[in-house]
Amino acid sequence: MPQSKSYRRVMLGRKSVHAAECFAGNFIGAGFGINEDLAGHLPDSWRDFNKEYVPKWMALHPKKSKISAGLSCGALWVVCKGLKTGDIVLCPDGSGSYRVGEIAGDYQYVPGGNLPHRRPVRWLDVSIPRDSMSEALRNSTGSIGTVSEVTAYADEIDRLIGATAAPTIVAADPSIEDPAAFAMEAHLEHFLVANWGQTAFGQDFTIFEEDGEQVGKQYETDAGRIDILAVSKDRKRLLVIELKRGRTSDMVVGQLLRYMGYVKEELAEADQAVEGVIIGLEDDQKLRWAIAPVPAIKFYRYQINFKLIGA
Repeated sequence: MPQSKSYRRVMLGRKSVHAAECFAGNFIGAGFGINEDLAGHLPDSWRDFNKEYVPKWMALHPKKSKISAGLSCGALWVVCKGLKTGDIVLCPDGSGSYRVGEIAGDYQYVPGGNLPHRRPVRWLDVSIPRDSMSEALRNSTGSIGTVSEVTAYADEIDRLIGATAAPTIVAADPSIEDPAAFAMEAHLEHFLVANWGQTAFGQDFTIFEEDGEQVGKQYETDAGRIDILAVSKDRKRLLVIELKRGRTSDMVVGQLLRYMGYVKEELAEADQAVEGVIIGLEDDQKLRWAIAPVPAIKFYRYQINFKLIGA
């Protein structure tokens, strides 16, 4: 059955500075320096919104990059338009837990207020302690940025808020060829980010940062969510990294090409090349054939090493 509502983690100001006000006032919101009423300027397409507002955002922040502009305007659109009535939001309270709320209405503009672009929310009488989440959900809710997509963890979130019982049946996803690899690679992304300097990419690339924060992890785009977006230290190359996650070769190659096309068209500066990397557990001849005509894409395998030490 298709997912009928989305689940998002929404930050209420940097380091949740406006969380208490939002909880008391029954709303979530965003700002990003755009101080105008967006009613009538919220198209159904995230891309159409960005075409109008990325230039405005860049004019307000001339020292920032197109990547930062895309991230900010995209998050603003999600808060104002992308979230639908009935969708679920998880918002950090600043003390290690997440308040859970349900979007209760349409966009409102409150000029002069903190987070002036708002949506009314019905806050549930429940909080989720961060340490009660699975590691994968903690990683996703901990990603940098105002908004992160966590719908993939809907079942876990519902259990944590007491909305459903624990599942007894696990449905197979036909796109997953290797369930073991899928399970391991749920943690690989976090490992790569935490140990970036020791990876094959760390010498030449850095995970994209803005104001000292790694916004290149789980970078939300109109084409989908990029696992890792990095930039070369000379700022001449952008690198899109996608984990295979046990999926079919055709699926992961097609997804990476879509992301690279988006980055080239929407984010890259005129002098920046766009490259791609796929990381998987096992060698994959089908994948190697698929990327052979595309020199800008490379395939890397990862290895897992461990040892047992007697007490």
